[in-house]
Amino acid sequence: MQIMDFLSKKAIITDIKSTKKEDVIKELVDALVLSGDIEKRHRSKLNEVLMAREALGSTAIGQGIAIPHAKSDCVTNLIAAFGLSKKGIDFDSLDGESAYIFFLLLAPQDSAGPHLKALARISRLLKDKYFRDTLRACIDDKSVIKIISQEDEKKI
Repeated sequence: MQIMDFLSKKAIITDIKSTKKEDVIKELVDALVLSGDIEKRHRSKLNEVLMAREALGSTAIGQGIAIPHAKSDCVTNLIAAFGLSKKGIDFDSLDGESAYIFFLLLAPQDSAGPHLKALARISRLLKDKYFRDTLRACIDDKSVIKIISQEDEKKI
């Protein structure tokens, strides 16, 4: 599974304005609404299911990374948004560090397999410090797409 198979090219934010966990999630959901990947009428429900998932335990996995994710009947296929924060955001990370790199992942209610594969794929790629640092240095969506595409080609 490749990240570019489910990452929305139109839902990439390289300078997240939000400073709180809930607002970051809203900003990334809004990016998916603006990209046309999810319907505007589902915005509130998706924000709710993502925050309900956060209430179970933070999706910040450490090393400056957070992967907020949820399953919902509001989406018909696996879709992701990407965000970068220059300042870092307190996302209740396991290591106590701020999060800078965000992959927001939404999957259909009945799709355990693809959902878990996508989480594993993102986590595996982000274990590479060089990849994380290169992503954090991106200044626009084109550079994010280029870097993720290059990694996708390397590690199939």
